[in-house]
Amino acid sequence: MIIRSIEEVPSVEWGNGLSRRFLLDSDGMGYTVTDTVVRAGTKSRLEYRNHLEACYCIEGRGEVVDMDGRSHPITPGTLYALDENDAHFLIAAPDTDLRLVCVFSPALRGHERHSLDSGEFSHY
Repeated sequence: MIIRSIEEVPSVEWGNGLSRRFLLDSDGMGYTVTDTVVRAGTKSRLEYRNHLEACYCIEGRGEVVDMDGRSHPITPGTLYALDENDAHFLIAAPDTDLRLVCVFSPALRGHERHSLDSGEFSHY
């Protein structure tokens, strides 16, 4: 059995926020669970080429925009899943952080961070 509190898990500055990574590849579960904060007013150009991801909003507001330009509002109680390694924009509302519980499959190793400075979609 694995039991961890938010105070004891690794925190990673992922680019536009903080990712607290509760389960990693080294735990042998096959997936990662994170508590992720997206800073207010940020826009992240993201793509997971090696992972599928599902995110459940527990606080704040924002939107996820797909490559066809469709915007999907994200509010507490909303889940979105990137089931085809979808490139997307994740945008936090200008006045509040967006907080998500995320699941990655396969599991993250733990050191992954986004590079948001280039014109390309950040990926890992």
